Amino acid sequence: MAETCFSTSPSGAPIAALSKGGDSTSTVRTIAISGVTFEVETTVPTKHGTFQFRAYRDLVTGSEHLAVVSGTPTDGCLVRVHSECLTGEVFESQKCECGPQLDSALNTINQYGGVVIYMRGHEGRGIGLINKLRAYRLQEAGLDTLDANLALGLPADGRDYSAAAAILHNLRLHAVRLLTNNPDKVDQLTGHGITVLERVPLTAGAHPANSAYLRTKRDRMGHLFQHAL
Repeated sequence: MAETCFSTSPSGAPIAALSKGGDSTSTVRTIAISGVTFEVETTVPTKHGTFQFRAYRDLVTGSEHLAVVSGTPTDGCLVRVHSECLTGEVFESQKCECGPQLDSALNTINQYGGVVIYMRGHEGRGIGLINKLRAYRLQEAGLDTLDANLALGLPADGRDYSAAAAILHNLRLHAVRLLTNNPDKVDQLTGHGITVLERVPLTAGAHPANSAYLRTKRDRMGHLFQHAL
């Protein structure tokens, strides 16, 4: 029988809405109460190690998300919330660092234990594959990654991590060490009742072909990098 879990506020109540403000590059979004249904678990051997794959259905979007679990995670374990990126992970595009970041996160949890939550429906920071390629065309014409999205009438970053929080609640993980360079992930998970004990930098995938992209993420989107760009 499927098990359903909802994201919650720090007080334990389900979250009805979450708004995000800021400068002109930020978007304001309202997030409905988010829940996931756990569907199936199986063991999968990979080049990074052997993991438990736990599949979830997003009750808001219908997307199928995946929790890749190593060991027996408890509060304080390492967690990576990773957004789907077909171009970077399957085709090894060097326009982003997504593929190397996923490889690094899987290697890390294989060594130390933890969870990688793979979020489907997040392609192009939530705009989808076709719009992502349209944004790439605009970047070829001189726009940066943020302005390209905005020029298409799309959010700079439309990703919602409430389903990731619901998955963590299902795994009984309420306090984590988060592998990320993105403070927005910390803020969103915190808003959905997950305590982020530590932000652990994820240094992987920097390349001359994506240096301008990474500088835009640092300078205009608040991402935190330890290495020189």
